[in-house]
Amino acid sequence: MGVIRKTKSVEVLLNEFNTSGEAISAKQLIEQLDTQFNKTTIYRVLDKLEEDGKLHYFLGKEGLKWYAKCKSCSASEHKDVHPHFQCLKCGKVDCLPVSMSFPKVPNRKIIASHVLIQGLCENCCEENKI
Repeated sequence: MGVIRKTKSVEVLLNEFNTSGEAISAKQLIEQLDTQFNKTTIYRVLDKLEEDGKLHYFLGKEGLKWYAKCKSCSASEHKDVHPHFQCLKCGKVDCLPVSMSFPKVPNRKIIASHVLIQGLCENCCEENKI
């Protein structure tokens, strides 16, 4: 909704996403950064980055909330409408570079949708010769 203040917590969290290149769960961030920031600060910064169009979230296996970097979103509109993939063997989660269209539903306005596809990632497929 506004300009993101360049606090240490914002810089550290954004750096995690810049260096990872993959989706990161809130739980994983809390475990990685527990010596620098408390859980409340991490959730507050994640919510702010999502509101400002820097990150988008989706629900993964077991209802965990995952975050990934947005490509061309803003505070007024999230344009990252795509499925996410979670490997059932190694746990890797990432955005799939395919677009999806959602059906028009009479008398409804769709604002968000979370599509999670589960299976084996490219590395696990190679290990299993699939």
